[in-house]
Amino acid sequence: MSVDKDLVSVLQARDLVEAAHRAQAEVAQFDQAKIDRICEAMAKAALREATRLGTLAVEETGFGVPDDKREKNRFAAEDVWNYFRGLKTKGVVSESKDVVEIASPRGVVAGIVPSTNPTSTAIFKILIAIKSRNTVVLSPHPSAAKCINETARVMREAAVKEGLPADAIGCMSTATIEGTETLMKHKQTAVILATGGIGLVRAAYSSGKPAFGVGPGNVPVCIERSADVPKAVQDILTGKCFDNGTICASEQAVICDAPIEQAVREQFRLQGAHFLSAAEAEQLGKVVATPQRSLNPAIVGKSVEVIAKMAGLNVPPGTRCLLADVAGVGRDYPLSMEKLSPILAFYVADGLAQAAKRSQEVLHYGGMGHTAGIHTRSREAAVQFGAEMPASRITVNTPTTHGAIGFSTALPPSMTLGCGSWGGNVTSDNVSPLHLMDIKRVAFETRPVKSARPAVGVQPAVSARQTQPQPAAPAIAGGKIDRQEIAAIVDRFLAGKQIETPPAPQSPEPPLPKPEIEAEAGSMYTGASVKVTEPASKPKESPSANGHKAAVDFVSEDDVKRAIQRGDKIYINGKTIITPAARDIGEPAEVFAKV
Repeated sequence: MSVDKDLVSVLQARDLVEAAHRAQAEVAQFDQAKIDRICEAMAKAALREATRLGTLAVEETGFGVPDDKREKNRFAAEDVWNYFRGLKTKGVVSESKDVVEIASPRGVVAGIVPSTNPTSTAIFKILIAIKSRNTVVLSPHPSAAKCINETARVMREAAVKEGLPADAIGCMSTATIEGTETLMKHKQTAVILATGGIGLVRAAYSSGKPAFGVGPGNVPVCIERSADVPKAVQDILTGKCFDNGTICASEQAVICDAPIEQAVREQFRLQGAHFLSAAEAEQLGKVVATPQRSLNPAIVGKSVEVIAKMAGLNVPPGTRCLLADVAGVGRDYPLSMEKLSPILAFYVADGLAQAAKRSQEVLHYGGMGHTAGIHTRSREAAVQFGAEMPASRITVNTPTTHGAIGFSTALPPSMTLGCGSWGGNVTSDNVSPLHLMDIKRVAFETRPVKSARPAVGVQPAVSARQTQPQPAAPAIAGGKIDRQEIAAIVDRFLAGKQIETPPAPQSPEPPLPKPEIEAEAGSMYTGASVKVTEPASKPKESPSANGHKAAVDFVSEDDVKRAIQRGDKIYINGKTIITPAARDIGEPAEVFAKV
């Protein structure tokens, strides 16, 4: 039976990728306005169904809290889309006088979707794939296949009404390891977005395809002695308890600065956390870890009540989170691992240096490159702590769960968090549509390259005035150029060349027109696109009749940025050409002055 299921999964993966590849040829030709209409429709549809999809996810997987699933769906459909709505993914996306950047889609995106955040991750990956003019095929975790397929259906139906080919969004209904590997290794798959366990991410990287993988997040959070203790504890519990701790960026270990230990413990008790005795912590550890010292999947995303019952513990009614004092980090301390549930390890360290050292140990035990957090009133302490962390995101005075994904910080909103080289990932970024585009760069010469030997057989255009004799073409015998003949031709040419002294000009002559370069000007964050004719060299200011500052001919985005940094004005008139990107930045900053 499993052989038949594997075969069905493999055939399904092949069919979906090939169909998505055919649809890609059409999607790649869509203009920016059509792509954005499609994404807008998908985002609205996912937002309308956020509650229902969240409930389906909990019912199918048994992980998390329905209302928190709804909020994650809303975040993926609304916050992510609003952040990237104005991103230009078609044509020229950035330009300066010297370099023009042009976006190109990658092709078919293979999206691997986990069971912990199934519907929100599906919404996110579909949106960023289509926004960057790719097509996408999802491979759902087998325990979440129904809710992920329903999410894909909702977004596909909305997109098709706006002109997207139906095959541009595919989702496997029968997902097995063999089928997922077929999806990742298929010759038409262009790039992989892998969210899941370490084994799956490693398989993505070994597929021979470009892959954006993520790692586990054994997140330490430091409460430094200057912190606002009640708010720090509130934030930690908010992050830890959200969706029963299923987001990889949720807090896993508290490292408390020694001088405020008692105040921190008291706040945890006041805010609904329960400290376990040493014996109770040992009981809990046996449930959290398997005999192989890996995380027991039976506790993932479960409530305190369910976990306490599994461990045979009696806890006060309404307990939000379980805390246990842990003496060390590693295999001998099961509660020091990533727990993906409302359980926290508790450590005490004396000073920031010790706290940073303990945090490093926690990250090294299954969280390298992911996220760390600190609560402090000292900006200097936050930066010092961050500099010591082998983590891609260091959140400050906010829940790590919400801060890392860009919900409560200025980080790009994302449901796929890179862990950099620490975690064996290709990026440390919050993955976005930018990672699903190839950027072509048209680069004009800025510094002529001198040659030790003049070019042979290539002559400048001859005007009516230029009557100097030109060297004859070199003789070629037997398919080889005779070097002696070349030397003789050059010598004859130079011997016959006369040096003339040009007469002094009687009156100024107008300068010869300079060669011009045409480039399509656009902006990374605007949909505008205009045709601009740029001089090959930096334009000079036009003469000013009133004796004041003269207007410039052309203004680029870089010109505006430099003017803002210097505190200068850029003088323009009705003939000045201003790129859309330069105007978007310059007008709000009041950089332009008309003359």
